[in-house]
Amino acid sequence: MPRIVTYNVHRCVGQDRRLDVERIAAVLGDLDADVVCLQELDVGRARTEHADQAGDIARLLGMAHHFHPAMRVEQELYGDAILTWRPERLMRAAALPTIDGLPGIEPRGALWAAIDFDGVEVQVLNTHFGLVPREQRLQAAALCGREWLGHPDCRGPTLLVGDFNATSMTRPYQRIRRELIDAQRPHGGLNGRTVKTFPSAFPAIRIDHCFHTPDIRVTQVFAPFSPLARMASDHLPLVVDFEITGAA
Repeated sequence: MPRIVTYNVHRCVGQDRRLDVERIAAVLGDLDADVVCLQELDVGRARTEHADQAGDIARLLGMAHHFHPAMRVEQELYGDAILTWRPERLMRAAALPTIDGLPGIEPRGALWAAIDFDGVEVQVLNTHFGLVPREQRLQAAALCGREWLGHPDCRGPTLLVGDFNATSMTRPYQRIRRELIDAQRPHGGLNGRTVKTFPSAFPAIRIDHCFHTPDIRVTQVFAPFSPLARMASDHLPLVVDFEITGAA
């Protein structure tokens, strides 16, 4: 059964403050995913020993990857990636709207890849929203607009995952829910337990999400709670197993 993982890796610096790319890859290797969507990756940054974290994790997992630098400071990059072992093609990688002139705002972005699942093409989008609610609303509106989910090529089975920095009670989350189904609340209700991923040591908040179109049926959602996963990042990975149903 196909599996997608979304994981904020905190630039591969764990709860013990140790930089360890291989530890992140080990957490992911245990999950045996078809697609891995990562946020908070450093590429060529002095603070993380100039490593290409996206490329290194992909190599350790035996996957191809696409990386989008949401932030660029000369040769130092910081952003998000989509990894997969399946046939794929990059459709779009671009910045999301932000708020000019607000101190502490980091640029944010998204990637979109079309991935072949045994002859069925699935659109996979990965993102990392900002921290300011007004900024998040702009970013949610953009993702739901004509350049992303509303693009003519973004049709058929679609998955949108990432770190949205927003709970299910927020307006950005609700904006996306008008377009897609929450993998953990397929009927939109508030009943039932959900999988929380932050902070990793004692997860209490649900800000990592997976949304999907009706032609995908989610069969399982979980977050590994092993000592390795709890230490490797400040988030746990969110793991989603699904079927492609072909229903309209």
